[in-house]
Amino acid sequence: MACSRCPRLRAYCRRVAREKKREFREWKYWGKPVPGFGDPEARLLIIGLAPAAHGANRTGRMFTGDSSGRWLYEALHRHGFASRPDSVSRDDGLVLTDCYVSAAARCAPPGNKPRHVELARCRPYLVAELRLLRRARVIVTLGRIAHESWLKAAGWWQRLAPRARPRFVHGAASTLPDGTIVIASYHPSRQNTNTGKLTPEMWDAVFRKARTALER
Repeated sequence: MACSRCPRLRAYCRRVAREKKREFREWKYWGKPVPGFGDPEARLLIIGLAPAAHGANRTGRMFTGDSSGRWLYEALHRHGFASRPDSVSRDDGLVLTDCYVSAAARCAPPGNKPRHVELARCRPYLVAELRLLRRARVIVTLGRIAHESWLKAAGWWQRLAPRARPRFVHGAASTLPDGTIVIASYHPSRQNTNTGKLTPEMWDAVFRKARTALER
């Protein structure tokens, strides 16, 4: 990807890729916008916030190479969506089945905080992905920003009255008029997992709920 719509993000990604983190000094960082990853026929779609500076910005694959990815792919493997429980690089052999992973923003933002205008500039890429993922019927949104970004990209934010929009409440499942089910979850960031805001039991329940919804 060669998008240059957000100069601040592009400059940050390049700087991180150049300076690196001590433990990854032998890596050749990706340092570019990160595309979505998974099964193009997926019925389950996971929406995150953005690549981590030393995770997906390093490896070039969503949720790969950081602690959030360890939480995500371990859960996907346990519930039958991933061929292995970890994700360390683009060529580690991981295969997703019936699942696709994307994000609200494709570039790592400073402090993990993309600006509203940056999210808006990046949204057309998510819109394009949604058009291709025609079979997606269960959506898991990781964090409020991802939740609202998906609603906007899918058109529901505009079509539904504010009171009718699915609220972001961890573990809540909402069924939209077309039958799509949206399951909200806290993001598996260290800020949430290290503090107990998101526990392994809470996290596992989200994916049990997604699997059950798909099997109905």
